[in-house]
Amino acid sequence: MRLVIQRVSEASVAVEGKTIGQIGKGYLVMWGAKEGDTEKEADYLANKLCKLRVFEDENEKMNLGLKDVDGGLLIISQFTLYAGCKKGNRPNFIQAMAPAQSEPLYEYFLEQCRKEIPVVEKGEFGADMAVSLVNDGPVTILMDTEEML
Repeated sequence: MRLVIQRVSEASVAVEGKTIGQIGKGYLVMWGAKEGDTEKEADYLANKLCKLRVFEDENEKMNLGLKDVDGGLLIISQFTLYAGCKKGNRPNFIQAMAPAQSEPLYEYFLEQCRKEIPVVEKGEFGADMAVSLVNDGPVTILMDTEEML
């Protein structure tokens, strides 16, 4: 499982011109699952994400988490996080989990985050989405269970 986390001052997602999710201060998270990922990986990354401390404290140190700053999460499913680009110029998505398995795992991940963070917004699974954000910092963090578990 892979997350691309961006610290934002605001972010939103729209489908067909209609905003379906938005947050103020918090994290915009691109979420992707690969074949073989389970609730174990989802639990691990949800825990790490909800406890991540990349907001500045009074000493300008990245020491505060979402709960400390009343931040929210906007979590977007993105199978392209597992694009394979080794051969040729057109990516393949062989490693990406099939939608039938990925969507329930995405919903499970959202629920785990909602246990810790009051504001958790989402995109529309499988839809063509327009994602807007104001990256604060910029701060972008990559989390991947292959490197962490």
